[in-house]
This record gives sequence, C-alpha cells and structure tokens, in this order.
Amino acid sequence: MTKTSKINNLRNIGIIAHIDAGKTTVTERILYYTGRSHKIGEVHDGEAVMDWMPDEQERGITITSAVTTCRWRNFDIQVIDTPGHVDFTIEVERSLRVLDGAIGVFCAVGGVEPQSETVWRQADKYHVPKITFINKMDRIGASFFGTIEMMKKKLNANPLILQLPVGKEDNFTGIIDLVAMKQIVWDEDTLGATFTTGDIPSDLLETANDYREKLVEAVAETDDELMEAYLSEKEIAAEKLNSAIRKATINLKFIPVLCGSALKNKGVQPLLDAIVRFLPSPVDIPPIKGIHPETGQIIECHAQEKSPLAALIFKVSMMEGRKLSFIRIYSGKIKAGSDIFNPARKITEKLSRILRMHANKRERIDKAGPGSIVGVIGLKDSSTGETLCSISDPVLLEKMEFYEPVISIAVEPKTHADQEKFIQVLNKFIAEDPTLKVREDRDTGQTILSGMGELHLEVIISRMQREFKTSVNVGKPQVVYRESIQKKAQASAIFDREVAGKRHFGGVSLKIIPLARGEGNRFKSEISAETLPEIFIPSIEKSVCDALENGSLMGYPVVDTEVILTGGSYKESLSSELAYTVSTSMACRNALQKGDPFLLEPIMDVEVFVPEPYTGEIIGDLNSRNGKIEAIEHKMGVQVIKATIPLSKMFGYSTSLRSTTQGRGTFTMQFSHFDKA
Repeated sequence: MTKTSKINNLRNIGIIAHIDAGKTTVTERILYYTGRSHKIGEVHDGEAVMDWMPDEQERGITITSAVTTCRWRNFDIQVIDTPGHVDFTIEVERSLRVLDGAIGVFCAVGGVEPQSETVWRQADKYHVPKITFINKMDRIGASFFGTIEMMKKKLNANPLILQLPVGKEDNFTGIIDLVAMKQIVWDEDTLGATFTTGDIPSDLLETANDYREKLVEAVAETDDELMEAYLSEKEIAAEKLNSAIRKATINLKFIPVLCGSALKNKGVQPLLDAIVRFLPSPVDIPPIKGIHPETGQIIECHAQEKSPLAALIFKVSMMEGRKLSFIRIYSGKIKAGSDIFNPARKITEKLSRILRMHANKRERIDKAGPGSIVGVIGLKDSSTGETLCSISDPVLLEKMEFYEPVISIAVEPKTHADQEKFIQVLNKFIAEDPTLKVREDRDTGQTILSGMGELHLEVIISRMQREFKTSVNVGKPQVVYRESIQKKAQASAIFDREVAGKRHFGGVSLKIIPLARGEGNRFKSEISAETLPEIFIPSIEKSVCDALENGSLMGYPVVDTEVILTGGSYKESLSSELAYTVSTSMACRNALQKGDPFLLEPIMDVEVFVPEPYTGEIIGDLNSRNGKIEAIEHKMGVQVIKATIPLSKMFGYSTSLRSTTQGRGTFTMQFSHFDKA
C-alpha cells in the first residue's frame, strides 16, 4: 500500500451524543464487527472496552474519551468515544478539535436532547463533517421521522435520509438502503454479524421510491453532472451517487442519516460503510493553519510525511503513574527516541515511546505519520493544547479554549500520611483536566477544588481514593461568586516608609467605574510622563490586577470594572516599584469599598424533562428556587421546562427531581452568566 493511499484510507472519527443515546454501545459494536474485540462488552454490565475506568463501569457512563483503532474494508478507522454528560464537556471539545469527522448518535425516543445540541454546536465550531445514526429504533416510542424533524428545528441541520427503518419498536427488523435500493435484515443468532441483503418488499417499494427520488434530487442540486442525469431521467449508479454525497458531506452541505439499534446489533455494518464512504480522510479537509512563533506569518500544515512536523497535544492522562500525552499529527512524522520542540514553552523534549492506543491497552510503534492519533511518553513539561513541531521549522497551532469551573468543594487530607500525597495527586489531576482548578482560600486556608458539576467533583474524589489511595474529607460545595461595584469611586494612597534600611516613596490617585455585565476588567492611565515616569506604569497595572483578584466584600474576584490612573506623586531617587505596588493596592481597596460593592452569583441555564402529570409540581419547585421559567415545550410525551436559576439553589436538585417524579425526570444545566445575587 503506498503512503498516499494509506492516508487516503484513514478516518479519524468521534462519536458524540447526549448521555444514554448509546455512543459507547455503538463503539463496542464497531470494535466487534471489525474484529478488534472478540466479545461484545455491554455498558450495563460494566464490561464495555471503551469504559475501562472503574468509575465508568460502576456508573454506566463515559467519563473520559477513549481512543482506539480498527480496520474495515482496508480502511483504518481511529475512533474516539466521548462522554455525553455535561460535566465532562471538555472531553468532547478537545476530541472534536483533532477529529476529521463525527457521528452524532440520537436516541429515536428522546430525539435531539440538550447535550446533543451542545456537542453538535462544538462540532460546528470546528467545521467537522458529520453523519447521524438514529439509534434505539427497537424501543417503544421510537420515531425516526420525529427525530429528523428535531434535527432540522433544533440543530438547523440539513438531514439527508439514506436509509428507512423496516418496522419499528418490537417489530424493527432491518433497514432499506436508498442508495443501493435493497433491504438489509440482520440475523439475530449470530449477534448481528451476518445479514441478508435482498429486494425491497412490495408493500414498502412505493415509499422507498419516493424517498430515493427526494435523495437524488437533493444531492443533484450540489453536483452538475448528477443534475444533468437527473433532469434527463437517466439511471444514476450507486457509485456516482455515493461520491456526490461524500463531496457534499465534507463540504458541510448535508448530514447523511442512518438508523438501527446498536444494542440489538442492527445497522452497525452500514454505519461503518458510511464512515469510510462519506467522512473525510486527513487529505480531504483543508490543511490546518498555524503561525510562525517568531514572525507571526501564517503557515499551512499539509497532511504529508515530507512536510515539517505539526502536532497538537489534545489530552494528557496519568496511566500507572506515567504521563501519557495524546497527540494528533497534522503534518510530518515522529519517531521514537527523537527530539521534539514545544514553541509555546520554547523547550525541547524527547519522545521516549510512541503508542497506538486501544482504550487503556496500547502497543508500541516506532513512528507515526500525518493523520495519526497516538499516545506518547516522555513529554515532561508540555501540556494540553500545546503544539509540537521540529526545531528547524517551528509552527504554533491555535490553542484550545477551556471552560470556567462553576462549582467548588473544600477538600483536606484525612491523615498525616495522606497529606504528603495530597498535593501531588491534585497536580496530576490538574495536568489531566484543564477544567479542574485548585486554589487555597487565603481567609480560611482551605484547599478549594472547583469543577464543572457535582458529578465531575464526585468522580475526582473517587479516583483519588481508588487510584492513588489518598483519603480526603470533603466540605459542602461552595458557589464561586464574583464581586462588582455599583457606583464610581475615587481614592488616593501614599506609601512612604523605610524598608530594609532604604526609604521607599510612591503615591497614586485612581478612580474606578462600573461596567456592563460581562465586560471584564480594564485599566488605563490618564497621566503624563511628567507626573509619573512610564517605567512605573506596568507595576501599577499589575498591582491593580492583583487587587481585583480579592474584592472588599467577601474576597471574591472583582469583575466588570474600569480602573483609571488619574494622578501620582513622585520623588526622584526615593520612588520605587515596591512603593507604587503597595500604594496602588491600598488605593484600589479603598475605592472598591467606596464603590458600593455587591455580589454576583453564577446563573445557570436549566432544562428539565418531566412526564406531563408532574409539570405543576416541578414548576412550583423551580419557582421556590428563585428560578425564572423561560419556556415550556411539549416534546414526544414529556414537557421540557427551560429556566434560569442561581447555581446556589441547584445543589441536590437531582435527588429532589428524582423523588418528585419517581425517577422519571431528568435535567441538564450549564453556566449562563453572572448576575446580582
């Protein structure tokens, strides 16, 4: 196989969806039918290959995105199975950043659920071509066309129906392939490994012909040659149609739609065919752009071995105490034992090993080329979101954005023995997970751990105990507030004191002005160089930034203010950076107190899904939590209540919702904005 054909036969795909839509089940079937695993692992038995962490097996959910490689019809498919729970959104974000294509899995009963919207928007942000698999067609209440309508309405997607289900719910037996115009029925005795392809039954032929006509018409609009054949009513060959669908999918014109039931082993082989047929190889997508770290000129990184190296670390994981970095190579190649350059930190690192990953198992390889997603060992200082390149041809790829944590708990080691490991363990978790933050509260001396939600923090605590044998006491979650001011204020301060035998002098006057919500903090100087030498302005600005880190009300960071330096006092030979740093800090604190400070609390966007009989009770409960109900929609047998609610009122909500709705209600929550507490 030539090098070019090898990269043409590579597919990097991610499986994205709402929690419980069946992503991991679909992945397990893909591994089974491609011969990568010899037994189907089920999520509900805690035996899924891709959910290898004990916490994942216990909870039956995916927490960390796992990478694996399999082969189908001479194509190499690198699959990343991503989490569906909102607390682990960062795992989806960083996976989509390095993938060439995605499979959106939707539950035929639930349709397009809130977290599906989030992950879909993340894929749109990175312009990732997608295909859709409507799963669980065997479930009661399954609606193939209902889900497609929701895709149009909620995702602004342009679905292209390539298959029709044969039967539904208990009678779901197979699918009709509208490109080949054949019916496929799976054999239940062989776990779906064998299936028969036959003619479409006469009672379904008319419907199939209608949808085939719609399919050809839609695709013809994107391809002149097809349009000619369509208008002159010529027979269009399946190969021609497939290649036009591929082009349109890669150009983000359509989302091909397939269906099946992964748990019942139906529909997965045609999905594999669609992956290799319609999703792009690394050479089909535009080359990723980076910049030269010194000159700032734009560099295109082409997916070729002979191009200079450009790779991105999209994830760091601690496996058996060693740091394993997951990288996506965009151009060039890497060899085990070679030196590699990190332009962000200006350091050279040595790659001691390169590993091809299969969930938590791995096999050593000597080298890897463009398009590969591999694990590497040996990177000591490089972290998530950083670029790796060659020293002679440096390039800096765009950094990854991370979310701000919304919920905090206080943690402390239980025993003296735990104390020593405690900080090391926390540092390992922070290296792994950029959405996890650790800080020490200056007032209380507590170690505060902040994350994306209750489940996120629960999993971290459980892993501390399990993987690192470190026991901790956990305090009640604290909401991460912010502070701001309501009115303009002015203040001055002078520092004139002897420190370590030398006199220091410096004075500043400043005013502080409230800004609109979400504007952030700004600093500007309105004084001339005659009033204060410019050399002191940077240390005054730094001191302002430091002072705004701790508000005057309760010590939370201050946001949405503008600090203007209006005056200063200066004495030649006595004035020093120390004096201006201290006087600025004093003036800032003083001005913040005069500015009528108030607390801002995080407000969450909440969507609650409840069966109709409980709607009234749930609305009453949300109102009692200071919630503002924004919309109530009816969708497939449940009411969807959309509201904005202060985070402080949402602790323990999942328990309360379950008990009110006898376990039938679910909700999702994500950060919206900060507002006056």
